[in-house]
Amino acid sequence: MSADLSTEIAAGQLDLVEEAWLARLEQDPGDLPFFLGTARALREAGHADEAAVLLQMLEEGLRQGGRWRERLEVLRFAGEVFHDEAERLHGDILRTLGKRYGSSELFAKLSDKVGLHRATDDIPKTWDKVDRLEELLSLAPGTVVWMEGKGVGRVADVNLQLDAFRVALPGMGTLSVGFAAAKKMLRPLPEGHFQRRKLEEPETLAALKRDRPEELVRLVLEGTGEALTGTELRQALAGIVGDGEWTAFWNRARKSAHVVSLSGARQRYRWADTLAGAVAGVRERFLAAPLREQLELLRRDGARDPALRTEMLAALASEVETLRGRDPAGAFEAAMALERAGSAPPVDPAALLAESEDPVRLVSALSDRALREEAYRRLPAARPDWPAAFARALQREEEPKVLDLLADRLLAESGDSLDRVFADLLSQPRKAPATFTWMAERATREDAWLQRSPLRLFQQILAATADEAFGPHRRRLVKLADSGGTLPRLLPFLDPSQAIQAEEAVGKAGALDDYQREALRNAVHLRFPELRQVEQPLYATPEAIAARREELRNLLEAEIPTNRRAIEEARALGDLRENFEYKSARQRHEYLAARAAALHRDLGRARPLDPAKVDASAVRVGTRLRLEGPGGEERWLTVLGPWDSEPEKGVLSNESDLAAAMLGKGPGEQVRMEGKDFRIAEIRPWR
Repeated sequence: MSADLSTEIAAGQLDLVEEAWLARLEQDPGDLPFFLGTARALREAGHADEAAVLLQMLEEGLRQGGRWRERLEVLRFAGEVFHDEAERLHGDILRTLGKRYGSSELFAKLSDKVGLHRATDDIPKTWDKVDRLEELLSLAPGTVVWMEGKGVGRVADVNLQLDAFRVALPGMGTLSVGFAAAKKMLRPLPEGHFQRRKLEEPETLAALKRDRPEELVRLVLEGTGEALTGTELRQALAGIVGDGEWTAFWNRARKSAHVVSLSGARQRYRWADTLAGAVAGVRERFLAAPLREQLELLRRDGARDPALRTEMLAALASEVETLRGRDPAGAFEAAMALERAGSAPPVDPAALLAESEDPVRLVSALSDRALREEAYRRLPAARPDWPAAFARALQREEEPKVLDLLADRLLAESGDSLDRVFADLLSQPRKAPATFTWMAERATREDAWLQRSPLRLFQQILAATADEAFGPHRRRLVKLADSGGTLPRLLPFLDPSQAIQAEEAVGKAGALDDYQREALRNAVHLRFPELRQVEQPLYATPEAIAARREELRNLLEAEIPTNRRAIEEARALGDLRENFEYKSARQRHEYLAARAAALHRDLGRARPLDPAKVDASAVRVGTRLRLEGPGGEERWLTVLGPWDSEPEKGVLSNESDLAAAMLGKGPGEQVRMEGKDFRIAEIRPWR
């Protein structure tokens, strides 16, 4: 309703209101917002009778024009205008629904299902039933729907006995969705909707992917009606653009001048209808953006328009001079961007490094790793004190590639500086956790580092695995215990007394998996056999040994690899602190690793029992004995190893207290059991 019409209603100029009403009725009888808004305003102004007359005109026009959806809404808004009795209004509602849905076989069945013919005098409840009925009818067989969590599909049929829809989903078969859940889980897709086209026109969309990727992106962005992130675009195109195709597809599509990126915490994209509009959008964003975003816009969108690129370069050149004293890192980034764009910066980037009071601080402020690498490559030519700067940078940098660049240059031209950094980190690893972790990894290819203080490095690496300061690097440090890692490679450089301390450090390293700890201990013993303790044999039947070997094989070849994949999948879900799936998978991993290590260790000391070689002259492992007790009571006991123990069946482990008390005793000797004295009457091999 217009402001003029509101004024006329307020002034009581009802003839003008009626003229406007009739004109609109002739032009567009389906404009319900106008008609119902005007009627509501008339009622609120005290002109209910006039509103009723106009609504009757509208109802007649809708009825004659067969506009049953709009007529139903008029009945909902002002049913009392047309019927003074609830039953009559209820009947008119049913007749209007019948006109609208009469061709649908489902209409009559669902009308009964929702109880539309009951409680004819309760109009509010009738309208609730109408809403429910129309929700269900919108999901008639053949309707293309979006199913929450599953994607696009088609309603196959309706099961009225089970109150459920059956939805066919490509590649997933048919799923059942109850009436109660349908409103939340199923959303009908209109003609032309992109997700609907994925189902109905897959060949057309596949051709666009191949030949016109930007057009595919346009369909998604325009169909959604809002800006999307790259991740959201990728999800929308799932099933058309495969995971392995995405990077190449997106790189081609985003080159279109119509794809405009928007500012904000998350990178979003929209589609600009015209090139001029796209350029204007980029220009507007560039002028309002902070420096780092301006640099990204130059890199990504500078080629859209020559005039726009010239404006960007001029603005950045001015920015270099402005930032030179206030933000040297920003000035360096802008100067490098100009240089890479083929435009001479007003200040040479090397000059900015040369004049800086703290070049390491300047370079550390650069967020882009490649840019930091380039800055460090230029630093030696710009400053004679570069070795000291590199040594300081080693303890501030966190990227392994940049640390390698710094170390390689120092090794080549200033080895003493690198040695001092190594010694400092070895004594105080917590000063630079990232650098110490990198140093521990690189030590595998630097024998000089391994030889310098092997025990100290061994101990510090293990201590760091349990130190919270090294939390972000723990996985990398723990990996150093594996075969070929730094910890095993340090062992040849230890002497026997140091090896004892190293083994003690391994025993205290709670962050290691049991299999890693066991492997390191074995490596120490292999190098220093004099440290190996004599292990007690574990007696077992051949069947029990075979079963444990099969369990170990299954753990190593099936369960542990499956669990590792589960850990990686859970890790990808996000914040590990709140990630239940990750924690659960890690706990499972710890259990499986501990079990595998225990089996490996126990199989190493397992000794198979052979009944043909069992000496039955006395109670030994592998014997079966008959006991005679008070009152003629008789018992049979078997002594085997712990893997075969079944006390409830009279099979004892040789490590149990009762079996230990009987070992070595012969026929006729006494055994006390359960508070009674028994005599060993007979001994034989268990099998």
